[in-house]
Amino acid sequence: MHCKALPALQYPLLQRFYRTQRSAMRIPAGAQPWVLHEGEIVAALCLTPQAEGYWLTGLLVDHAQRGRGLATQLLSEVRRRHAGPIWLFCHPDLQPFYQRRGLSESQQLPAALAERLARYQRSKALLAMQF
Repeated sequence: MHCKALPALQYPLLQRFYRTQRSAMRIPAGAQPWVLHEGEIVAALCLTPQAEGYWLTGLLVDHAQRGRGLATQLLSEVRRRHAGPIWLFCHPDLQPFYQRRGLSESQQLPAALAERLARYQRSKALLAMQF
């Protein structure tokens, strides 16, 4: 299993992974995708620079590969390679999943993320978490 930042020329591979998993996730403008692969992509996420840290989006593990600790492996590697805070938004039901991986609920967000979260919370239940 290999973890790497995905070069821009390979972004179509991640877009295809999201589509084959029937996910609406996409690569945000300015984001750096990270993938875990065994020949094919089995897990992915995107990091977008924000203030002194990063905003994590698009975390997805291949449905057939779940339960193998791949999300933990990918999150650990990304955390090891990026100093500073990493924030994400998640449904409250996913809070225990992220807490077990070292994230905690965050009340302090960069202004741009705080505004985005407030906008998203108008239509869905979300909370902010942070490494």
